[in-house]
Amino acid sequence: MSGVQHIAISGDDAGMRLDRWMRARHPDLTQGRVQKLLRTGQVRIDGKRVKAAQRLEYGQTVRLPPLGNPVVVKKAGSISEFDESFAQSLVLHMDEDVIVLNKPAGIPVQGGSKVERHIDGLLDALKFDADERPRLVHRLDRDTSGILLLARRRKVAADLGKVFRTRSARKIYWALVNGVPRPMQGRIDAALRKFTGGPEGDRMHVVESGEEGAQHASTYYSVTGRAAELFSWLSLKPVTGRTHQLRVHLHHIGHGIVGDRKYRDDTLEQVGDLPEGMQLHARRLTLPHPGGGKLDVTAPLPPHMAAAWKFFDFDTGDAAGQEDFPE
Repeated sequence: MSGVQHIAISGDDAGMRLDRWMRARHPDLTQGRVQKLLRTGQVRIDGKRVKAAQRLEYGQTVRLPPLGNPVVVKKAGSISEFDESFAQSLVLHMDEDVIVLNKPAGIPVQGGSKVERHIDGLLDALKFDADERPRLVHRLDRDTSGILLLARRRKVAADLGKVFRTRSARKIYWALVNGVPRPMQGRIDAALRKFTGGPEGDRMHVVESGEEGAQHASTYYSVTGRAAELFSWLSLKPVTGRTHQLRVHLHHIGHGIVGDRKYRDDTLEQVGDLPEGMQLHARRLTLPHPGGGKLDVTAPLPPHMAAAWKFFDFDTGDAAGQEDFPE
């Protein structure tokens, strides 16, 4: 057939899902058309029929029917010196494979309606000596600060995606919550489901595990410090990675995060004259490094949380918040 392409998979493309690879090359393709091309055998890998979720491997050959010219990635537009300096100031760690940022609270990771400034839009400032902009590996809520991992090449992004899917990444969060949970160490198992269109906007809710659309969610917690029985500093380890999981789980057990406007209606007036902001921080990330060995990065507290920790005289020494949670 005229126009049929046979494309060898490079190292940078290895690990990508076939459907995502096709749509990256041809953004005008709908997922429905991709599925039809696969179902009818017009797309093959090394001569064999495959499914959309097939992961590409280095050296394989993909057969594509005529789909027009692949997209040409244009060079990104200019970024202001201020934004370039700001983005680079967030870097906690960088090597040839990854970049780790300390994301400020209040800045979304990706754009959306009425969002003008976000981390994804600043990634061109973080190319440094690489030929391509880094890629987001995971997400944080807009109002959550802390560790955000970027991959400096597509192949590394695919490898790290596998790490997160297999839960080999160990993430520790710190939070200031109302009250003191009992017991002081435990595990929260509560399924979550997203509800849309309510008066408060889209929200996650705890639901019965067998309910349609319910997603299993688990979180380990430990009380690291406390101010009488009024407030406590929690170290948290999410086992799963559901949207707003930590916020909803803590609200569910009656110890909502201070400053969380979506799942609580409190203010910081109760804890003194402190800056506003949600008191939730992605403190530490540990995972197998794609280049070998281990990546272990800790992010300092943002100013509004550092002020709260100082107010309560919480000790953030080297051993603080390093509870031995189950793997």
